[in-house]
Amino acid sequence: MRIRVSSCLVLSLAGLFAVAQEPANNKISIESGAKSFTVRKPVQFDVSLPLTDYPVAAEEEASPARVIPLLHPPLPPASSVSQPDEALQTVLPPSSLASGVSFDGASYTQYRPPDPNIAVSSSYIVEGTNVQFTVYNKSGTLLATINPWSGFGGPCQTNQGGDPIVQYDRSADRWVITQLANNSGPTYYYCFSVSQTNNPTGSYYRWAYTFTSLADYPKVGVWPTAYFASFNMFQGGNTFTGAQVCAYNRSQMLAGNATATAICYQLSSSYASLLPSDLDGATAPPTNSPDYYLSDYGSTNSLKLWKFTPNFTNPSSSTFTGPTSISVASFSLPCAACVPQLGTSVQLDSLGDRMMYRLAYRNFGNYESLVVSRSVVANGATGVRWYEIRSPNGTPTVYQQGTYSPDSHYRWMGSVAMDKTGSIGLGYSLSSSSMYPAIAYTGHYNTDALGTMEAENILINGTGYDNDSLSRWGDYTALRIDPSDDLTFWYVNEYLTSNGISWRTRIGSFSVNAPVTCSTSFSCTAPGGFQVDASMTLTCNAKSNISVSAQACVNGTGCSQQSSQGDYSSLSASAVQGGPYQESGGSCNYTWSYNGQQYQGSMSPH
Repeated sequence: MRIRVSSCLVLSLAGLFAVAQEPANNKISIESGAKSFTVRKPVQFDVSLPLTDYPVAAEEEASPARVIPLLHPPLPPASSVSQPDEALQTVLPPSSLASGVSFDGASYTQYRPPDPNIAVSSSYIVEGTNVQFTVYNKSGTLLATINPWSGFGGPCQTNQGGDPIVQYDRSADRWVITQLANNSGPTYYYCFSVSQTNNPTGSYYRWAYTFTSLADYPKVGVWPTAYFASFNMFQGGNTFTGAQVCAYNRSQMLAGNATATAICYQLSSSYASLLPSDLDGATAPPTNSPDYYLSDYGSTNSLKLWKFTPNFTNPSSSTFTGPTSISVASFSLPCAACVPQLGTSVQLDSLGDRMMYRLAYRNFGNYESLVVSRSVVANGATGVRWYEIRSPNGTPTVYQQGTYSPDSHYRWMGSVAMDKTGSIGLGYSLSSSSMYPAIAYTGHYNTDALGTMEAENILINGTGYDNDSLSRWGDYTALRIDPSDDLTFWYVNEYLTSNGISWRTRIGSFSVNAPVTCSTSFSCTAPGGFQVDASMTLTCNAKSNISVSAQACVNGTGCSQQSSQGDYSSLSASAVQGGPYQESGGSCNYTWSYNGQQYQGSMSPH
């Protein structure tokens, strides 16, 4: 069934440019940056067939390759001031990261950059890129390539604009997929779909909403009261007019209501790149909790927090309040296209003018937390600044913050999330003039020193550079938490296997575990005086990435060594060096590592 609404029903409330003109129960003010309030209805709706029944290509492939636009809101002059980073991490805690599955996701689609992001359910991983969507099981097997707009008609099908977001609504067990369309205007489309079941390849409810300005860089958060979105609005596709935030009626969308309502607030041009809070975990926010929006646009020492409470029964009673200013450690914004790569003079865009997707929320019962990240200047390069903010609905407090930059490599394009124990995962891109762009991750265990991340792990090393003259990379990534255990992180980002613009994506999992405790046993003997035997065993209380090495030496004849490394709870090594030992003497030498720390020792034969 397809229902087309012949015209867009838009309810506008005038006179909202001063507090005195407000309805008493509609909290919107010049101080909050909100200029106007609009109720939007879709211009198009249908119920799709199972997506596997449609051709994957909803429109012809872009030829030549199409660049998805990224527009930068102009930054105020004060934000370009250079200042020391007050949260730069200088010590690495013991490592407790455990790697998991790693596999290639989507690859070059004639659109660039890929804008890779994923959502994860108990059984599936769905990846969104420009303009392709792929479905995997958790072993990395590709189950289907889908296009949520096939058969829909209109610009959502025939003039897709990218900037995809894929979400999994955990409490409803449904999938949410959004994307822009008709980016050249003059009517700009936002395409929204919600699955009918927990099968991401099945049937979807689909809506098209319109704007009179380009709604660039959309981001979406799942919340019990609505699906919340944010946009940077550009009149005529080039003149920045401010951020816009919208609440889409989740209940109506889950029920497949053809006229699902969206309540939107337009902010002034003083505000840009807001991120909506996105629920992680099985515990919902407190009843009637607002959704939170966060931005640090134009500031290098504070965050701004808004609260959005939609009322879909009486839209004029909706509230959008803020911003509350939250002081943070000072930092400097990185330059735009300044990330170097091995083998080329082309430098990549750090997207250092905005906070990076997602603003992940978790309710621990006795407190609530938001985590988020951005790129900053660090160690003469770029590093990832991250925050944990507590009590967002009371007095918001920065519980911890840190800038991760353990060396002179560039780290950017981060995404952060928190597991059910309060441990934090962080994924990002990694590059320098001596290496191709790679994908890396790190983590903060809940007993690590506040503001610290552990030694990084490499998800995959790139083997080529990007020679895109537009310097595009990203424009965002996504770190997700697996609802099956609420402990496993899944991350997606882009990399290259050869020089050019033919990006690939990589999807991988990891966890941030408790640091292991280990014990050692050693043996160093010289049986019969003819040789030296060295052996050691490292035994830990849990499986972890550990290593051992035993070396047997006889003076004048040399040394023999054996080493082992891997994810084990116990590991041994032994070596034998021929003598005669009694005439020349010798030694046994050992090295071992766990929790990212290396140790060594030696002893004489006995």
